[in-house]
Amino acid sequence: MPEPHEDRRPLAERIAAEIRKAIMSGDWEPGRRVPTNEELRTQYETSNVTIQRALQILKDESFLKGKTGVGVFVREDRAQTISPAHYFAPSEPGQPYRWLSEATKRQQRSKYRMLEVGEVVPPVEVARALRLEGGGTAMFRSRIGFLDDLPAELVHSYYPIELARGTRLADRRLIPGGSPALLAELGYPTRSQEDAVAARPATTEEYEALEIPRDVPVLEVFRVVYSNNEKPIEVTLVVKPAHRFKMGYRIETP
Repeated sequence: MPEPHEDRRPLAERIAAEIRKAIMSGDWEPGRRVPTNEELRTQYETSNVTIQRALQILKDESFLKGKTGVGVFVREDRAQTISPAHYFAPSEPGQPYRWLSEATKRQQRSKYRMLEVGEVVPPVEVARALRLEGGGTAMFRSRIGFLDDLPAELVHSYYPIELARGTRLADRRLIPGGSPALLAELGYPTRSQEDAVAARPATTEEYEALEIPRDVPVLEVFRVVYSNNEKPIEVTLVVKPAHRFKMGYRIETP
């Protein structure tokens, strides 16, 4: 029989993990005052120093906020659920990209900032998804999205070069209505998409761009978009800070 897997993390990290889960699930409501150190010390049967370390971890990760002379409180904002299905269809003519319009519905300020555009040899998994021959290039578009002036997602998108060259996909400017609208205009309407979601530590690029606190992981969505005849027309990697977002999916049964 294999040995049972034991949590050997320091106790402060284990306590922080329990409190973090309570905050993410909503059991500890936004703005709630955290129990006193003495109450937590009694609950977890540990020292005051360990409790202080656990709370400092969560302060560093922006889950908790200390108010001098008052106490420690749960952050005011809940983890936000993002539903990819809301952005699936192209925007209506003259309307902004759905990521932006959906933010407006939630009464959030939103914007994108372009980081890089150009022809590149994509990563192996992207090349495989786009069905590129060895050494084939793709059009690369990188941008960062902000919600209420906070970095919310880092987006790397790749397009077949024969489809993108000479179009707005090769332009450094933002695309009115977003890429789904432009692709539809080019004769490649979106018919389906596949998402693979992973959680992992942030790279340096992601850590800096998304202002990741401490060791908070990121959520990565690897998305392949298909047009007519199952032709792959876009591969996008969306990376979001896991302490602020959840991914939401609704599946209809036949």
